[in-house]
Amino acid sequence: MTYYQIHYPAAMPPPLLDEYLARGWYRMQQTIFTTDIIIKQETILPVFWLRLSLKKYRENKTSRKIIEVNRPFNIRLCPGDITDEAEALYQVYKAAMDFDLSDSIRDYLLGEALESIYATKRIEIRDGKKLIACGFYDEGANSLAGILNFYDPSYNKFTPGKYLMLVKIARALEEKKTYYYPGYISTAIPKFDYKLFPGKEASEVYLSAEGTWVPWLSTTRESLEQSLFSKGK
Repeated sequence: MTYYQIHYPAAMPPPLLDEYLARGWYRMQQTIFTTDIIIKQETILPVFWLRLSLKKYRENKTSRKIIEVNRPFNIRLCPGDITDEAEALYQVYKAAMDFDLSDSIRDYLLGEALESIYATKRIEIRDGKKLIACGFYDEGANSLAGILNFYDPSYNKFTPGKYLMLVKIARALEEKKTYYYPGYISTAIPKFDYKLFPGKEASEVYLSAEGTWVPWLSTTRESLEQSLFSKGK
């Protein structure tokens, strides 16, 4: 098993990001890392990298419903800079969540770095002039990686986090990307299962022991964990 292997690249051109993502790596501030496990409360929890094959993707009933209820709101695609308005919204979101988050957007995306090596874009969702949700993503040459989503908790009924995922997927399709990467999923943490809602049929999971991606629907919890814990034997 791998526990937080980290690289510190000086630059991250889009084709290189594609290569990293395809090998089960993911952005963390201005580094890129991979892992097979996370540790919470002294318990080892397995994680598996996920991606959406966009050529197989079809909007499902859940996605169409989320898009419809969010239709009154405006979508704006922006450069990946961090605005005071976005930071203020992040602090509102952070205060309402019951899990640990970085102190700020800047800390989440940059850490101690002054500039970003990633090709990052920002998505704004507005109710009139009010910013109600915001998301950041990184662009590869043929991929898009969802990095951060946050929103005004008073808009929970519109499921803005999932809506931002769908907006990012739509953007990836417009740009004729091949894959959308939402991060990792865990057989031990059902909370992460929301990353599958756009379509299990189009989702693929990375088997790090074999270095291959396989259809999510071809796996079970038992087969994934067996693959992981037999790694290196």
